[in-house]
Amino acid sequence: MGNMVTEITAFVVATAGWVLVSSTLPTDYWKVSSIDGTVITTATYWSNLWKTCVTDSTGVANCKDFPSMLALDGYIQVCRGLMISAVCLGFFATAFSLVGMKCTKIGGSDQVKARIACLAGLLFFISGLCSLTACSLYAHRITSEFFDPMFMAQKYELGAALFIGWGGSALCILGGMVFFLSLSEGISKSSSHADKRRYVYSPSYVSSHGKSQNYSANGRRPPEYSSTPQQFDKNAYV
Repeated sequence: MGNMVTEITAFVVATAGWVLVSSTLPTDYWKVSSIDGTVITTATYWSNLWKTCVTDSTGVANCKDFPSMLALDGYIQVCRGLMISAVCLGFFATAFSLVGMKCTKIGGSDQVKARIACLAGLLFFISGLCSLTACSLYAHRITSEFFDPMFMAQKYELGAALFIGWGGSALCILGGMVFFLSLSEGISKSSSHADKRRYVYSPSYVSSHGKSQNYSANGRRPPEYSSTPQQFDKNAYV
């Protein structure tokens, strides 16, 4: 019962993290223009992995998609690939975890379901690492440009999407680790029980084996007692 509760908790935590990571991908505010040292702000610049936008003082936003994938900076292409991989891995991990949990009726025997659930935990863990790497790489580029005194172009600050991505990555990693560890323990317990069953002796074998050992140690055959009643005449009691 406790293992089942642990599985359900890990599934809820990891799935919540995957939902947050998936919502990060289309979010607009990955980076927002900095107003540090600016007295009058006439426009706000912000961008994500797919487009760059500007919002003027009247609230009108104009966006422009990145025209060419090959002309993009390398870190944006890497972040795109990592985030898409994280979403795909999280989807398969969610499906495998539904099949592998003990509270579901599909997936086969308990040992097979435990292995499927361990695979789901591993996929959740890798998904969290992919999204964590993407958000950290993007944030590193923003902070390195912000603190570079020789960088004279528009400087940006960290957007809300990065913090959502970090939170979702932490939940995926945590849920995947709990999934993997709890169910790997269940696999080891089931295998140890199977080994114990393999070496159980039958009573007839144990009794015959014990008699043979006793005979070999004493050098004499133990007396045999017959269960058939013996006939005695009346002079046997005199």
